[in-house]
Amino acid sequence: MRLARLIAAFFAALLLGGASEPVLVPEVSQRDIQIQYGFTGAELLLFGAIVYPGGTPPARDSDIVVILKGPPQSIILREKQQIAGIWLNAASTEFRSAPAYYAVASSRPIDKIVDKRTAAIYEFGLDNLQLSPAGTIDPAEQRRFLSGLVDLNRREGLYKQQEGSVEILEGVLYQARLSIPASVPTGTYTAETFLVRDGQVLAAAVREIEVRKFGFELFVATVAEYQPFAYGVCAVLISLLLGWIGGVIFRKI
Repeated sequence: MRLARLIAAFFAALLLGGASEPVLVPEVSQRDIQIQYGFTGAELLLFGAIVYPGGTPPARDSDIVVILKGPPQSIILREKQQIAGIWLNAASTEFRSAPAYYAVASSRPIDKIVDKRTAAIYEFGLDNLQLSPAGTIDPAEQRRFLSGLVDLNRREGLYKQQEGSVEILEGVLYQARLSIPASVPTGTYTAETFLVRDGQVLAAAVREIEVRKFGFELFVATVAEYQPFAYGVCAVLISLLLGWIGGVIFRKI
């Protein structure tokens, strides 16, 4: 079904005929990722085609950059310092719209594809994330906290950069694989694809992906959000029941 839609969109783009710029026809292997019991993560295949004016790729090679990110969230980052032998929260800052997940894949190293200014404009790479701090903060301190946030999420598998992982076939077809960890938050994700040549972004396209809970996980999340008192009471009762069962078992042993 995904391949059929891609082929249909590809031929529709060809029928445009007089377009002076290339057109991207992207697709993803899954647009609906369901998190349920036993979910260990998912691997997304982002693929598509490049439709050039006249149907013939140029002599110069083009590059592809794919960014998967979302959903944005507000986050407070605290820095710990050791004071009198005790680790305490010291400085802190808040980012209003940090992506809960961010992954970038490119056909070559990003610094070989675009200059620093273009990379910053399109947020190509972890070093070019543009996060909005809440309130006034010293630029050097903001960079320090941003570096800490990126490092933390990178170690948890929520931020990643895969340079040279996008394959381009015959200058027309491309594909990239990005993994989503089991700890990924739910929400709407965006898969952005950029076509770059000679340091200039020539075309861009976006596809949305939904990550949502399903089955018992959805029930638990819904009760916890909308009926917090009932959720707390049930959690306590279940804990007491499990404790009683454990006591009975150990007495018999």
